[in-house]
Order: sequence, then structure tokens, then C-alpha cells
Amino acid sequence: MTRDEYNQFCANLPGTTHVVQWGNADVWKVSGKVFAICGRHEGAPAFTFKVTPLAFEVLKDSPGIRPAPYLASRGMLWLQHYTAPGLNDAELRAHITASYDLIVAKLSKVKRHALGFD
Repeated sequence: MTRDEYNQFCANLPGTTHVVQWGNADVWKVSGKVFAICGRHEGAPAFTFKVTPLAFEVLKDSPGIRPAPYLASRGMLWLQHYTAPGLNDAELRAHITASYDLIVAKLSKVKRHALGFD
């Protein structure tokens, strides 16, 4: 997945906002909460996303995937696809969507309602 494809995909998820921060990373949020980050690793895009405890355990040592720098070191369940083989584009989109869903599920009823999720 290219950075442009990542940004287009995230932009199509309901209620999302985009900011560029943390050293030129494309950061996607829903209701102000981060669900996906695209930075760089050795000149190539590196995609970071929130996962369930099971997904973290299963994927954290897979080739091309690692616990997300900074976030995972603070006990957060975030992974980063940073090099091949990692995830294919369909798997990456599925994990970004799951990350988005995890964030939306934690929003208050009022915020979910304001975004049209209820």
C-alpha cells in the first residue's frame, strides 16, 4: 500500500480527520482519537494501528511487523507494518478498519451519536 492509498482509504471511513504530525506522519483520528499512523521506515511507508490482545500476540513477531515504536513500549497494543513481507494490502486495510472499530467502540454514546454511529 502506498501512502496515498493509505490516506484515501482512511479518508473514506466515517467521521475521520487527518493531521500531519510527529515528523511528517499522516495521522488519522476519529473523534480526536488516533486509529492509524503512516510514517517512514528506511524510506518506505510504515503503517501503525491498534490491535486486540490476541492479534498483538499472534502478529508481533511476524516478519515485517513489530510492536509499534513508542506506543507498544508504553504497554499499548499497537503494531507497525514496516517492511516486506508484513501484511498484504487487503490484510493491512482489514487491520486499519479493525483499529478504527476498536476506537469507535470506546467512544462515549454521546460522541458516537454525534458522529452518526448510533
